[in-house]
Amino acid sequence: MSDNLRRYRAIRRALLQGYPAAPQGKVARHLTTLAALISGIVGSQSTQLPKIATRVPDGAKPESRVKRFARWVDNDTITEAIYFVPYAEVLLRHLALQTLVLILDGSVVGRGCVALMMHVVYKGRALPLAWQVRQGKKGHFPEALHLARLRHVYTLIPLGASVVLLGDGEFDGTTLQHTVQGYHWSYVVRTGSNITVLWDGERFRCETVAACIKPGTLVELTDVRVTEAAYGPVMLLCCWAKGYQEPLHLITNMASADEACRLYTKRFRIETFFSDQKSRGWLST
Repeated sequence: MSDNLRRYRAIRRALLQGYPAAPQGKVARHLTTLAALISGIVGSQSTQLPKIATRVPDGAKPESRVKRFARWVDNDTITEAIYFVPYAEVLLRHLALQTLVLILDGSVVGRGCVALMMHVVYKGRALPLAWQVRQGKKGHFPEALHLARLRHVYTLIPLGASVVLLGDGEFDGTTLQHTVQGYHWSYVVRTGSNITVLWDGERFRCETVAACIKPGTLVELTDVRVTEAAYGPVMLLCCWAKGYQEPLHLITNMASADEACRLYTKRFRIETFFSDQKSRGWLST
């Protein structure tokens, strides 16, 4: 048995296990094509249809496979609700035996597009759960789109799961923090040095704290309110790791500063995801 055939059969069996009953009709045929696509991507290490087609063991000519895959990609009935969400739910059910670490982030993808993505951390990797792609150059998405992705993933999380959300400075909006708090999740998000802080009766900017510390220092301020809207109370952390040019300013609803900093380092797992895709030509730099 060839490696291509062995891989294809294993992937197809795994896909079928994501459904409570054996798929029939169009769904079954679409899953067969999806298994072929995934197998071809893994085998060719590419997302270019002609290269994928060379690694699919179905006996058809490569040109016919390319047309078949192109029709699958362009088919409006191929929706995430049927062909992606069942697997995301299975993954989350298993990972929820421990604390789920979710990451919100964005990057330039393809040609002239940007993607807003939410991942779950697993064994040193960030696995995508939900995303939105739109035309545009690199930059921040509106907070309304952050909230839309957040609410979508919330519906996939098992009831009672312990969750921590991580994000960089794009995701420090107070509405997002309030929404996460309402889900009874923990969060650690980076914020800007120019953010206004109200603490112990005094109002100042985050950079004021950084000006008073040296590398290798962690400062925590509890019962803080942030922005002109005085959102809080939250904990503000100023973390300056040795070897770095400047400190990080973090906002969290967690009780432990050390734990918040430890968890925030997992946010950099997102870089392994984007670097993997860029190395295969899936994302632009």
